Amino acid sequence: MKKEIHPNYRIATVTCSCGNTFQTKTTVGDLKVEICSKCHPFFTGTQKLIDSAGRVEKYYRRFGKGKNKNENEKQEKEK
Repeated sequence: MKKEIHPNYRIATVTCSCGNTFQTKTTVGDLKVEICSKCHPFFTGTQKLIDSAGRVEKYYRRFGKGKNKNENEKQEKEK
């Protein structure tokens, strides 16, 4: 390998907007991020799946969990 052509690989501190900090190695230097694994809803378990406009029900009406179309129409009328 040629000498003095590679960037410096050093320890950097990553700071999140929530206040969490951790260290990693990088060639860039210190980093500031908006979201991390401590505050992201997917990783914290606070993510909520929202069924907007009845998409799940619309899917079941259309494709029906293996039932035929007539049974799905009967169930809709009963509701």
